[in-house]
Amino acid sequence: MSIQRDLSDHDALGLAALVRAKEVSASELVDACIERVERLNPRLNAVVTPMFDAARAAAKGPLPEGPFQGVPFFVKDLVQPVAGARYTRGSRFWASDVADHDSTLVKRFRAAGLVIVGKTNTPELGLTPFTEPALHGPCNNPWNVAHNTGGSSGGAGAVVGSRIAPMAHGGDGGGSIRIPASCCGVFGLKPTRGRTPVGPDSGEGWEGLALDHALTLSVRDSAALLDAISGAELGAPYAAPAPARRFREDAEAPPTKLRIGVCRDPHLPSTPHPDVLAALDDAAKLCASLGHEVDSVRLPIVPDDFAVDFTTLVAACTAADLADAATTRGRAPRGDEFEVGTRVVALLGTTFSAPRLELARRRLQAMSRRVAEVQERWDVILTPTLGAPPPRHGELVPRGAEARMQEIIARGRLTPVLRIEPLVRAIAKKTFAFIPYTPLANAAGLPSMSVPLFWNAAGLPIGVMFTGRFGDEGTLFRLAAELERARPWRAKKPPVCA
Repeated sequence: MSIQRDLSDHDALGLAALVRAKEVSASELVDACIERVERLNPRLNAVVTPMFDAARAAAKGPLPEGPFQGVPFFVKDLVQPVAGARYTRGSRFWASDVADHDSTLVKRFRAAGLVIVGKTNTPELGLTPFTEPALHGPCNNPWNVAHNTGGSSGGAGAVVGSRIAPMAHGGDGGGSIRIPASCCGVFGLKPTRGRTPVGPDSGEGWEGLALDHALTLSVRDSAALLDAISGAELGAPYAAPAPARRFREDAEAPPTKLRIGVCRDPHLPSTPHPDVLAALDDAAKLCASLGHEVDSVRLPIVPDDFAVDFTTLVAACTAADLADAATTRGRAPRGDEFEVGTRVVALLGTTFSAPRLELARRRLQAMSRRVAEVQERWDVILTPTLGAPPPRHGELVPRGAEARMQEIIARGRLTPVLRIEPLVRAIAKKTFAFIPYTPLANAAGLPSMSVPLFWNAAGLPIGVMFTGRFGDEGTLFRLAAELERARPWRAKKPPVCA
């Protein structure tokens, strides 16, 4: 049996089954994964911190008898520290930092039997929907290396898309699991708010917008991993409602007829690309052919207001992150230790008053209640995942006069003008045009998944997104498994592939 073939042809549960049957060892799987990193990563720049020695030592055992015993795994280099590994958050400010502890989530990954082989590329502080950090450089899309993987879990998307590993950790504060899942042609689910732990270093991410899970080749891997890592930790500010049964049972259950509402209208200011609308129409037809009730729906969202309120929360959190970094380090950042875009967002955050921040929170909560009322009539809402196909490198980066203005702002010379709301809209315009659908699930705390069902004429993957009711990942997993059987995507492999 070829171990090299096993890593690309099996999902994570399949590899674990081989380990349990003693057909292969965890050490063989890890060595094969390391070989793939060494061969493919120079073309992808997905893995920024190899942990090969630690992985080989862990694979020799003993390993916990979890569902993924001996399976190679990668952790995104943001938010979740891994003891003994570099912990950069995609930033030059922390370029040489080494974590002294595992996060709660990383402990649960290990308890599930996963062997951490390395850490993956991410934009600085996870702020952009593309992965081009100054510290590590751009992450290349395995379907076309001239294109980006999306962000902020871009490295994870490339790792799974290229079959370096069948599964990799990701975090999602505005779409950061679903964006790279769409760009890299893999499955990515963001769970319900409070479903997975974010401690012990914090109680919530981005005022509850962000939480973690993974990008996977198969639906059942995503479900089984969520079973392994979900549940509130000690001191958590809130918890997601308990599921009716294990998520893997839902992924393996017979399909049920669903009411699926199709929404074409972007939730944030954008004009969707024809390719993403073609993917949406294709998915709607597929769902109807499977017996689901499919009809159009409009959501009660004012895109411009949503953009301002979402930007307000993210900017305020970024300002707090930089202030906390300076306090922890005992000094202010020097020169270009933080990127221009990060400094601009942080400066914007310092201009908001406490009432302004609280008003943004209240308006987002009110929007979430309105959406929940509409969802009562639908089991699932179907939209495009993104507003456009995977971007070329540099396509979403400020250039020319826009870049010069950001540099002036970042140096603190025009701080008062940041109070003008139209400028807030201008800063977010390019970003939201690319991700006009994903942030809604973050604002409302809803489970949401990107499913790889469509590739455009250029051979680039175009995901479609299904968003469920609060606490109802089970319906999403049942639907995703049905779609996976109807149109298997694992057989489609990119040019840069193991």
